[in-house]
Amino acid sequence: MTNPYLPQPAEIISITKETTTDYTFRLKTDIQPDFGQFVEVSIPKVGEAPISVSNAQPGWIELTIRRVGHLTNELHELKPGDLLFIRGPYGKGFPKEQYRDKSLIIAAGGTGLAPVRNLINYYYQHPGEVRQLSLLMGFKTPEDILFKEDIEKWRSKFKVLLTVDKESPGWSGHVGLITNFVKDAVGENSSASRVIIVGPPLMMKFTSQEFIKYNIPEENIWLSFERKMCCGIGKCGHCRINDTYVCLEGPVFPYITAKNLLD
Repeated sequence: MTNPYLPQPAEIISITKETTTDYTFRLKTDIQPDFGQFVEVSIPKVGEAPISVSNAQPGWIELTIRRVGHLTNELHELKPGDLLFIRGPYGKGFPKEQYRDKSLIIAAGGTGLAPVRNLINYYYQHPGEVRQLSLLMGFKTPEDILFKEDIEKWRSKFKVLLTVDKESPGWSGHVGLITNFVKDAVGENSSASRVIIVGPPLMMKFTSQEFIKYNIPEENIWLSFERKMCCGIGKCGHCRINDTYVCLEGPVFPYITAKNLLD
């Protein structure tokens, strides 16, 4: 019988320092996740945590990990050539076929950009699969911005609106909460657009309401509950919200389901 908790070793190919607390690890692996799925990352005798896949190609995946505790502190001490352990992928990701030939808006707050980065990169390579892609991204400060090189690359093909809650000296971009810019992201023909929202729960709640205010139908919105992911297989029960197991039925949910899961 296969042990569903048994992880596999994965060699660290490279580490990219995104911010002072966020590192992206490229791992050698045959895992081929769908867009929006996650894996369990572990170090023996230290711990395990669910992490969304932030990029993937045949032979490797990337995980963007924030230093927030014992396990992630240990992960940030690893070097290229070291091994960590992964199992998965898990969960239901973004329904890409429902975005085909549609205008798609992706709204991401903070580390919420990581779970959608792989999907954005896919559309960068296959721009003809959507009618138009607009990116609305918000971070606390300019120093917290992730994937700066990717964002500049995305500007060449997509409409990009990047904002920070609090500016720093030298910042010349937008300032304000992401909800302040939803109207700009929606533009015209809102009822035909599809919207993905990923970020902290309050950000997703109020950003969803703002999109609905500008005539995006509820059935055209998807949210990712990555912060509720836990063991990946629904056994520990920590991912449960009411009768819904986020690890099994999510982390990506249509808004018509997700609105009953938001606090």
